[in-house]
Amino acid sequence: MTDASFAPGFSVSHAPVMPGPLVLASPHSGREYPTSFLAATRLTLAQLRRAEDAFVAELLEPAAATHGVPLIAARYGRAWLDLNRDAAEVDPAMVVDPFAAAPEQASERVAAGLGVIPRIAGHGLDIYADRLRRAEIDARLAAVHVPYHAAIAGLLATAKARCGFAILLDCHSMPTPVAVAGGAPQIVVGDRFGTSAEPGLVAAVEQFFRAAGYRVARNAPYAGGYTTSHHGTPARGVHAVQIEVDRALYMDPARLVRHSGFDRVAASFAGLVAALPAIAATLPLGPPTTDFACAAE
Repeated sequence: MTDASFAPGFSVSHAPVMPGPLVLASPHSGREYPTSFLAATRLTLAQLRRAEDAFVAELLEPAAATHGVPLIAARYGRAWLDLNRDAAEVDPAMVVDPFAAAPEQASERVAAGLGVIPRIAGHGLDIYADRLRRAEIDARLAAVHVPYHAAIAGLLATAKARCGFAILLDCHSMPTPVAVAGGAPQIVVGDRFGTSAEPGLVAAVEQFFRAAGYRVARNAPYAGGYTTSHHGTPARGVHAVQIEVDRALYMDPARLVRHSGFDRVAASFAGLVAALPAIAATLPLGPPTTDFACAAE
């Protein structure tokens, strides 16, 4: 069952011809909610918005527009559908009618209430007063989740065909992490513990942000989610890196409004997008290509 009213569930902005290997993604910055969902949830819109990675797509827009890099961004809020989860990560306890068993249902994310159909929103608040029907869940997945990841795969395939390799930067915001020696990280770069991207590429991303004045960590406390693990296949020339930015750097998390730091973070992403193609051309990211135009953009 597909509810056509949910489509399109995301936007894709890019130049008519992709200039290089990069693809940008923002799966958690959507801020729309279907009317039927708002009628069914026990939470207010303000409470639901606590689950969003607010303004991340806007942080990426200057980079996408300036360099012609495709940006795929969620339309709907994460509390309605989490695009950075496996479609099988469904909590059976949330469903009225029988749901086919799958190993993914036992994941830590599902147990925490943060499956593909989240049970809780910000501050651990229960989203639903009643259980859902399987048809409702299937409709969301078919209308938005499946085409979203198909679109990412298509963009990466186009980039790889042009450049011989492709790079996905899956971008998120995070609450300020717990402080460690030297201060809490402001940027966390995730590569699924070395499995989703070539190490030299990940190191280059880290070095860029350090040179820009940020405190940077790798894989702690965020190593990457479904998007990174599903699309990142370095052996095939497709590399996926998750980037988490402390949202306090660019917004007031309590009031969900941008502040004066927004432009600095946006400029940092634009600088990374400008620098990476040339850096990537020096790394063993994929099979040789005779078209080096993409690396010069």
